[in-house]
Amino acid sequence: MLLQNKQVAIVGGGMGGLTLARLLQMQNSNVKVYERDLNKEVRVQGSPLDLHEDSGLKAIIQADLLDEFYANVRPNASKARIVSKDFQLKFDEHSVQKNEVRKNLDTEINSLDAISKPRPEIDRFELRNIFLNSLLSETIVWNSQFDFMEKENEGWKLHFKNGSTAYADLVIGADGANSKIRPYISTEKPIYSGITLIEGTIYNAKENAPKLFEFSRGGKVLAFGNEQTLMYGTKGDGSLMFLLSSKIPESWLSKGNLDFKNNEAVFEWFKKVYKDWSAEWHELLQAEELYFIPRPQYYFPLNQTWETQTNLTIIGDAAHRMPPFAGKGANLAMLDALELADFLTNNQFNSIETAISIFEKRMLERASNATKDTLENSEQLHAEEALERLVSIFKKNI
Repeated sequence: MLLQNKQVAIVGGGMGGLTLARLLQMQNSNVKVYERDLNKEVRVQGSPLDLHEDSGLKAIIQADLLDEFYANVRPNASKARIVSKDFQLKFDEHSVQKNEVRKNLDTEINSLDAISKPRPEIDRFELRNIFLNSLLSETIVWNSQFDFMEKENEGWKLHFKNGSTAYADLVIGADGANSKIRPYISTEKPIYSGITLIEGTIYNAKENAPKLFEFSRGGKVLAFGNEQTLMYGTKGDGSLMFLLSSKIPESWLSKGNLDFKNNEAVFEWFKKVYKDWSAEWHELLQAEELYFIPRPQYYFPLNQTWETQTNLTIIGDAAHRMPPFAGKGANLAMLDALELADFLTNNQFNSIETAISIFEKRMLERASNATKDTLENSEQLHAEEALERLVSIFKKNI
């Protein structure tokens, strides 16, 4: 086996990195995951994930974690209510009989239609714990924020900001969109998509945003108008996460005109930019225990490529960053992990470099297609007719 007597270092403990660690350990590989978080409880885990049959779910099955996954799925989380900017309900998936919802289960549609496919949805925190609990003890090296690495013998010596070091024969960067491993592989810079998301999280949402919490019915709410979107959903911990998405110049954030730690200032910005939207939405912006994060959306070129290295590669957002408008980010990261683990352990290749080379070619090809779909979805979701188009798609799939 290619990895016999080799030490593998995975930098980043997100969905891609943990999936890869689990699959490699199932093949008796020696693997460590270096994660910047102090422990597994530290970081807010973002929005729930809907896993796709041809990627995320496929990885879950191969990792032998399907029972644990379904034990933590939130049945209503994937159901959508589509609303106008005036807070008029246009479509309610909760009112559709269960056996009638979205009959086209066997066809992957590479367009906006894919948003309306039925997929099991799970909180990121729960999915991360499933993977963490599946790994051997001491696989995760917490509080290990990557600083730099250098060649040592035939492998790499990794340096972390806490002063510690580690040696690895093979390094895999799974450290997200702002990867510190990627520059060792590619100098290609991301491209601004023209869209910036403002992410808001409300804790104890049942008390702090009661009307909109109740309105979601445990699922998601999608609202459109004036080439803008507002989407939100609840999580199992009682919090509510919403996204304000609109066309904003790339320089807007760098000018620093808005303090995202000042909730009142963000609310004033919302009333100005979303001025034609109903006051019903104001409950989100005026809630207690509310925190904001600006997220400008970037993507890597569809034709990106790089020269394969002998013992270094990247997966997930580190390799193919893209906006979230097709829900493919985490799913592609898990599929990357599935395929890379297979190529490194299936005894079909005569060197690690060959396995990596073939993997990277396949990964970049599917990432290019996914990025194209995502950008097309982004255009449609921020078009004047977005509301009517999405409603018709959901109704068609009943």
